[in-house]
Amino acid sequence: MVKPTTDTRKPYNGATRSLVIALDVGTTFSGVSYAILEPGEVPKIHGVTRFPGQEHVAGNSKIPSVMYYNQQGVLMAAGAEAESASVLSQAEDDQWIKAELFKLRMRPKTMKMQMNGMRLSPLPPGKTPVDVFGDFLAYLFHCTRNFITDTHANGPALWRAVEHDVQFVLSHPNGWEGAQQTRMRRAAIFGGLIPDTDEGKARIRFVTEGEASLHACVLNGLAADSASRHGFLVADAGGGTLDISSYAIRGTLPLVIEEIAPPDCVFAGSVFVSRRARAFLEEKLKNSKYGTPDALDHITKRFDETTKRLFRDKKDLQFIPFGSPLDKDLTVGIRGGQLKLTGAEVAELFAPSVEAAVTSIRSQIDASHGVVRSVWLVGGFAASPWLFSQLQERLAPLKVTVSRPDTQTSKAVADGAIGFYCDHHVSARMSKFMYGVEYLREFDPQDPEHISRRERLCELPSGPKLLPDAFDCILARSVKVKESTVFTRKYCTELTSLSMLSVFEVDIWCYRGGNTVPTWILRQDDNFSTLCVVRADLSPLSGSAQPKKGRNGKTYWTIVFSVEIHFGLTEFKARIKWVDNVRGHATSFYEISLNRSGACREAHASEITFFCPG
Repeated sequence: MVKPTTDTRKPYNGATRSLVIALDVGTTFSGVSYAILEPGEVPKIHGVTRFPGQEHVAGNSKIPSVMYYNQQGVLMAAGAEAESASVLSQAEDDQWIKAELFKLRMRPKTMKMQMNGMRLSPLPPGKTPVDVFGDFLAYLFHCTRNFITDTHANGPALWRAVEHDVQFVLSHPNGWEGAQQTRMRRAAIFGGLIPDTDEGKARIRFVTEGEASLHACVLNGLAADSASRHGFLVADAGGGTLDISSYAIRGTLPLVIEEIAPPDCVFAGSVFVSRRARAFLEEKLKNSKYGTPDALDHITKRFDETTKRLFRDKKDLQFIPFGSPLDKDLTVGIRGGQLKLTGAEVAELFAPSVEAAVTSIRSQIDASHGVVRSVWLVGGFAASPWLFSQLQERLAPLKVTVSRPDTQTSKAVADGAIGFYCDHHVSARMSKFMYGVEYLREFDPQDPEHISRRERLCELPSGPKLLPDAFDCILARSVKVKESTVFTRKYCTELTSLSMLSVFEVDIWCYRGGNTVPTWILRQDDNFSTLCVVRADLSPLSGSAQPKKGRNGKTYWTIVFSVEIHFGLTEFKARIKWVDNVRGHATSFYEISLNRSGACREAHASEITFFCPG
């Protein structure tokens, strides 16, 4: 039997009091949790349970991810306040611009989503997605500061003691990578959470929503009993994404958990049920006086608040209560202010999300070689009786049980992100994709594929004829990686000018196309992208590099270096490593890691070509 984490969490070992805040910016709703870290004491997780505009709701820990800007791009209202009657009225009178679903704008380009012909609303004037995300982070941080100073003993003094070194944990969907983490970090700087310094950036940590949800389940004692004997899966069903992660418990004292399949992320959240409902209602009511855009928005909102949340049986008639007893149009099923739908019609609105969830979970079970026997459903969309019953029914033939925590699942990510910071239970993760570098492959005149590429043939100073765009895999897909594991490959390059050493760069490529190692990098293919670029100043090596004469009499230098990938952390890191002979220590390595913040850029041809030294 595994104890809940609160029984096994270690006391904070820092020398001074500190504060860690987890900001869970969701597609539709957001929440905040925090822990005050006192030296020698076991940290306790708190939630921000009072936000402006929600004072009348006791213990509500989530606010809508919504903001209003004026025509000049100035933030006027956010969160629960943005949905108050007075703000809605003023927004209409002054033509304020509503910013919602802005998290979806931060997604990777490789993650496609079906919007049923509907577009994300335009951004406010002069605002980028990072700016809007940053404004909302600033609002959540402001609310958190006020909550802590108002509710804790000596709150203002407590805040003054920690405000210049607050640690942040930002959660994001499983499918987000280094580029998205970089944009979130820039948003935190824009929102004033941290200064734009190395020290400031180091105060931000990232955790996937799947792993945060795992820690929340552990906090609630769900890692006990049957799950400890086999694998289990955490399905975090939110407003935008469904994040699927599979784990197995490898030790209980202390609790050690390993990821056993590459995590998945699909756009199958509750907002897409709403989008399908909006499109369905537009068609159904197009010849009715209730088919105007304003009426459709209102009826869809009432569908969200009532029918979508309560739907559980497609054999029963469903009703959307949206108007007064005088609202009536029998030709489209409206009577007494209610729109009548069949259960089958409502089930159809859920169907693509349910199908995507079942497909993703099945794939995870296959990837884990069938060891998964339990599914824990968490997140705001987990409260849907229909989603829950459909997953139970459709996964039963696989001998998989589906359960929901009886605690508030919607705040799982924020609480779990603090649990991740304090407890760090996951000791190994699975690589989602294939990672490697470009190198020069020796030309084979007997190979038809080589012949088809011969117009790109290049010749090194030492003589060999080589082809660019070859892919060398450093880390394959579905490899279990512990946090201490380093994947490294040695390469060499021939330079005709030592001045090139000062701008030495290596692109780390990501291949998403499956388990077979590709021969070539196809730059226009969506399966390939540059994950990050690692830069290093290798000019100290110029003193030890030995000049050589090439076949044409031109002088060149050979430089040997290694590319290392650190994957076992929640942030991907890569670095260049080399030997500096000039200091007389042939075995001492000088290393540089320049992707701490996930510095990324678009795909491009490498400035410096290199090849495997055989």
